[in-house]
Amino acid sequence: MQKIADQTKDFPQWYLDVIAEAGLAEHADVKGCIIFKPYGYALWEAIQFDLNRRIKEQGVENAYFPLLIPESIIAKEKDHVEGFAPECAVVTHGGGKELTEKLYIRPTSETIIYATFAKWIQSHRDLPLKINQWANVVRWEMRTRPFLRTLEFLWQEGHTCHATKEEADAMVEGALQMYADFDREMLAIPVMSGRKPEHEKFAGALYTLSTEALAKDGKAIQAGTSHNLGQGFSQAYGVSFLNEAGKATLPWMTSWGLSTRIIGTLIVVHGDEKGLRLPPKIAPIQVVIVPIYKTDEEKKNVLAAAKKLVTSLGDLRVKLDDRDEKSPGFKFNEWEVKGVPVRIELGPKDLEKKAVMLCRRDTGEKQSVAMASCTKDSMQTILDEIQDSLYEQAKKYMEDHTTEADSYDALQKVIDADGGFVWAPWDGTLKTANAIKDKTKATIRLLGDASKAKGKKDLVSGDAAKEWALFAKAY
Repeated sequence: MQKIADQTKDFPQWYLDVIAEAGLAEHADVKGCIIFKPYGYALWEAIQFDLNRRIKEQGVENAYFPLLIPESIIAKEKDHVEGFAPECAVVTHGGGKELTEKLYIRPTSETIIYATFAKWIQSHRDLPLKINQWANVVRWEMRTRPFLRTLEFLWQEGHTCHATKEEADAMVEGALQMYADFDREMLAIPVMSGRKPEHEKFAGALYTLSTEALAKDGKAIQAGTSHNLGQGFSQAYGVSFLNEAGKATLPWMTSWGLSTRIIGTLIVVHGDEKGLRLPPKIAPIQVVIVPIYKTDEEKKNVLAAAKKLVTSLGDLRVKLDDRDEKSPGFKFNEWEVKGVPVRIELGPKDLEKKAVMLCRRDTGEKQSVAMASCTKDSMQTILDEIQDSLYEQAKKYMEDHTTEADSYDALQKVIDADGGFVWAPWDGTLKTANAIKDKTKATIRLLGDASKAKGKKDLVSGDAAKEWALFAKAY
């Protein structure tokens, strides 16, 4: 295996090395696209499995809509099409002939779904309508990085219609809380949550909410978004319903999504100098057993004990690495890079002591444990401890790298050093936000409690602050 770059000296190269060495993905022939290798796709499957359950608990049903969107449909919502136009891929020919109407490869599916909702919704009895789809989308990104930003990516996108703004607001908040809970409970990732500033909201939305995680290089990364689309899309696509009084009314719409970017988030939040560190709840392999032997007799005895150990661990995700062509040292390194939470080493000396050597990936701690105590329940306890440990480590990093700035110099000093989240007063204007972005590359990730800005002045303009803003460099 190749050496992984030093995380503290070259984080971007470290990130690429980890993806390659852990066998998560590789570059495709189309620049900006990736091939998900089985280990990487297994992470997405685990994410899908748990998140799909949470989505359905919100009363949402799964459906699927076409990849290709006619130009006449996508052009109906002006702000939306203008926001996505630079990123759109367009099909102009099909079947060897030029098409009479261009077809857009979906950058997101509001347009095609809402054109369909216009047919499905007639009465207040048809509401709320809650639909989700698992799909791929294409956005013609100029600068790409595996998982974090690719030309094509996978995601889920929820789309709902409601009779009132209050119901839509509740859905938007519920979806965001779902993502925050998922990030914490499954991925062991702490996040900041809040509303995006007006200039950073989703194209055509009334407002956008976001969860933001913090990578180990001090950069923010969006971990899930939820949008109240207001009634603009309803009007543009002719979606209406007869209310209880028999009056034609426009429904309030929401959309929300989480993509394969979350796999990149896992890497940059939890990874260390050795590679991945996967939370047990999401890890494709939770426990790997590495047998150690030299002679045929040792092999026979060690493998017999290892197979019994696999059985004793029940339905945990366990792998017995009995490859003869690879040395134990190679295997140790490989499974560390892949981030397997627990490694069990078992050799002749361990058999003599009726014990195993247990190694935790989260802390690097190694200890000899009685073989008889290696049960499913005891191992589950250790896995739960690792899950909590990774969350607490990430939470401490985020807390240690979240500060407040009362001057531009203070903000710039933090951003230019180790990075991180910086809360600061903001006058609410795009001009000052852009001034900070131009000088530091930091953007406003979300807005906090506006009361904290009361009596304070904007760091650039010196005008009275209207918002309490969270600044950070971002992926």
